[in-house]
Amino acid sequence: MSPSSASLLPALAYTAPPDGGLDIVYLDAAVLLVNKPTGLLSVPGRGEEKQDCLFRRIQSSYPEALIVHRLDMHTSGLLLLARGKEMQRRLSSAFATRQVEKRYLAVVAGRPPSTCGEIDLPVAADWPNRPRQKVDRQAGKPSLTRYRVLSHDPAGNTSRLALWPETGRTHQLRVHLQALGHPIVGDVLYGSAALADKAERLLLHADHLAFVHPASGRAMCFSSPAPF
Repeated sequence: MSPSSASLLPALAYTAPPDGGLDIVYLDAAVLLVNKPTGLLSVPGRGEEKQDCLFRRIQSSYPEALIVHRLDMHTSGLLLLARGKEMQRRLSSAFATRQVEKRYLAVVAGRPPSTCGEIDLPVAADWPNRPRQKVDRQAGKPSLTRYRVLSHDPAGNTSRLALWPETGRTHQLRVHLQALGHPIVGDVLYGSAALADKAERLLLHADHLAFVHPASGRAMCFSSPAPF
């Protein structure tokens, strides 16, 4: 492991944020949509200390709820769950066939050279430095992110971006923005120590989700303002 990666390990220790109750955005007999807070795992991790997660908290009130996608621990925002196995099968199929539209907001270092563009770089696990991922042109899986610059702050030299991941690789947005030369502010894994110290959290939020309701067939669209 590189010295820079080793120095970040203490920051990766998991302490689940206090349980202040579920932030439910939408609920019906088929689906459950919640806002996930930053710092909370979507699903249980390895080890007893990583069992407190959003999924466990949801199941304590809705035991039939099942996961269909995930957000990184440090990412906040909209997370969709199915109520029952048949709804999970339908929603999982929609995610797999890219029929679900996801958008994220991020604050990044500097200013990208173009107001909009695509980052088409294969991503793979960086095994010696887990849980990091990396761009790997030989062994990586195809990964595509579209982005648009929404604003720029000259004083802090940061930019606010809208991001559309066309694929769903682990840490894809974080790896792609680092590769672009504009890592996300507050990122302890892919940014410099100075950049990580600029914010108390990773400035990445899932702010938009659109999908076809798995039971009614209606088009559903939800937004969640970024808390930064």
